[in-house]
Amino acid sequence: MDLDVLIVRDPRESPHKCSLVPLRDFPGVRFVNYRRGLELDVGTRILLDPEGEEIGPADRGLGLLVLDSSWKHLAELRRVVRGDLRPRRLPPLVTAYPRKSKVFADPSNGLASIEALYAAVALLDRPRPELLTHYRWAPEFLARNAELLPRA
Repeated sequence: MDLDVLIVRDPRESPHKCSLVPLRDFPGVRFVNYRRGLELDVGTRILLDPEGEEIGPADRGLGLLVLDSSWKHLAELRRVVRGDLRPRRLPPLVTAYPRKSKVFADPSNGLASIEALYAAVALLDRPRPELLTHYRWAPEFLARNAELLPRA
């Protein structure tokens, strides 16, 4: 399956801290920067959402939508997206990203965006380790989740 990933990114977030920025030129990955007034028709896609049904085999073949922002601004990004969205959550994975928010509490099942993208692609298609090439905590993330993620 060809990769079909649309990332709506909040430009208020530091690109130096964004785990997805290294994928800017990755084949099959497209970025759109959020801005007020944006209306984005995304067609039929899986929306990675911790409140959705668990991702499964019936979801194969659909493109992915990743809303890349802090948890605090996520609803704001969600409002600009139009289309047939299929909210799906990942199985209970453990992040390796060292979160330290002093302003907003991360949910217990929160992952770094690159971790969530990698896991969704691995579960829907096949593991693509090249997605994690620039992710500093990739070895730890893969080790912590070896039982739940398919191996390359």
